[in-house]
Amino acid sequence: MVKGVEFIVDDGGQKKAVLIDLKKHGEIWEDFYDTLRVKERESEPRESLNEVKKKVLGRLRCPNIK
Repeated sequence: MVKGVEFIVDDGGQKKAVLIDLKKHGEIWEDFYDTLRVKERESEPRESLNEVKKKVLGRLRCPNIK
C-alpha cells in the first residue's frame, strides 16, 4: 500500500473513494485534477488564438482613439 493513500470500500469490498494526503501527494493530485478538468471540457467549442487576440484587443481599444 502507498503511504498517504487510503481506499474507502463498500460492504462488498469494492473501492468507492480514495483519501489522499495532500501534504505528501499534493502535486500529483493537482496533475490528476487538471486532467479531469480537461476531460470535462474536451467537447466545448474551440477558438483559435487569432480569434481570441481579436476579441481581447477589441475590448482594449477606446472608441475615441485611433
